Amino acid sequence: MTQSNIMPGFRPALAFTLIYLGLVVLIPLSTLVFKSLQLGWEDYLTIISHERVVSSFRVSFITSLIAAAVAGVFGFVIAWVLVRYPFAGKRFLDALIDLPFALPTAVAGVVLATIYQPSGAIGKWLIDSFGIKVAYTPLGIVVALIFIGIPFVVRTVEPVLQEFDTTMEEAASSLGASRLLVFTKIIFPNIFPALITGVSLAFARGVGEYGSVIFIAGNLPYVSEIVPLLIVTKLEQYDYPGATAIALTMLVISFLLLLVINLLQLWARKRSGQI
Repeated sequence: MTQSNIMPGFRPALAFTLIYLGLVVLIPLSTLVFKSLQLGWEDYLTIISHERVVSSFRVSFITSLIAAAVAGVFGFVIAWVLVRYPFAGKRFLDALIDLPFALPTAVAGVVLATIYQPSGAIGKWLIDSFGIKVAYTPLGIVVALIFIGIPFVVRTVEPVLQEFDTTMEEAASSLGASRLLVFTKIIFPNIFPALITGVSLAFARGVGEYGSVIFIAGNLPYVSEIVPLLIVTKLEQYDYPGATAIALTMLVISFLLLLVINLLQLWARKRSGQI
């Protein structure tokens, strides 16, 4: 049976997909590229090598990477608890995981800034007990991005855990394997590709996050200013060449990082025998 017989309407569906990708993805991105090409190479390098721009890139990518790693750990634990253990309030907790998806990012930013500011409930306690200031620092950006990124990890890992064949665990246990050995040799290798996917999604979201970050970050140049905010600042100053040059650089770096992550995910799947 041919592909067209298996999927009726394949050509119209493919055409719709290509049109959608062209209108929503390719045309806007190509416009960004063409706008940036109007700059000379020296002008482009001058813009992106400015100390403030380099600092904002450093803040955005480092905080996003740290937040994605932390979200990966806690997201995996949450997914494990939701799948493996019955407890009271499980449905309520499961619904709360999706709250960052439904909550406007600006609202999340205001709430986080309120509770983590020096006079806030959690912020005051952290300063008094440990001397740790969260709001208006890069640490505040990490906290906001963890809040945004955890649902991506949980919702990516959870279905894989639900479909995992527990008979493999039982067989290993019957042969004398410890719980730690079962987890490290059987469970985790099968979950690892999904975990990498969730972490990469959290990282990608964190790099471009704006609303939930600007209220808690403090937005201090060279300290806690993120790239999306710098782009908006350039646009407000009618510096369109500068904004497009920074946006294009952000796009290229993000694409390369996601490519590396996808290659890592492919390697993990091959190693675990899933493909």
